[in-house]
Amino acid sequence: MPPPPKLPKPIADYFAAESKEDAAALARCFAPDAVVKDEGQTFRGPAAIRKWNADARSKYHHRVEPLQAFEREGRTVVVARLSGTFPGSPLEVEHVFRLEGSKIASMEIN
Repeated sequence: MPPPPKLPKPIADYFAAESKEDAAALARCFAPDAVVKDEGQTFRGPAAIRKWNADARSKYHHRVEPLQAFEREGRTVVVARLSGTFPGSPLEVEHVFRLEGSKIASMEIN
């Protein structure tokens, strides 16, 4: 199995929080006005992002494993294996991050 990709610190911290199932730590990776887009919905700010992650975890019991990372149009794209209790599991999804300083400004899961 190849080693995990080298990620910018805020993104590495995001995936570390995911692996520990820690929605509060995950939310701290985001800027105060950050936006997450997932499953056709938009979540704004760390409190909404924390709730989104906790709700998704209780619904899907998911795990996320980063496989590769690259830059595209000024954003960091992380291809990850997503597995859990949902149809089609496991599957590969893109997490598209935009950073501002030491925080995640936006993330879209495709």
